[in-house]
Amino acid sequence: MVPARYFRFVFSFLMSLWLSSLMSGIVTLINTGIDAGFALRWGHSFVLAWPVAFSLVLISAPTVQKIARLLVDRSYPAETAQ
Repeated sequence: MVPARYFRFVFSFLMSLWLSSLMSGIVTLINTGIDAGFALRWGHSFVLAWPVAFSLVLISAPTVQKIARLLVDRSYPAETAQ
């Protein structure tokens, strides 16, 4: 297990990995379709996108979380908001 003090980095790593994988795959699919070279193009797009996504999530996550807290109605317990 990773110590709790590294939560921000672990979160940023996982969120950026997930989103850059999905987004690079979807955009590559839309722009070029699926053919023999799709996986290579997707991989190339991912390698370019992931460091950018990681940096952006690492920098912007605290601000986005603050904004989300302002937008969420805290008068209801989280368990009932489904």
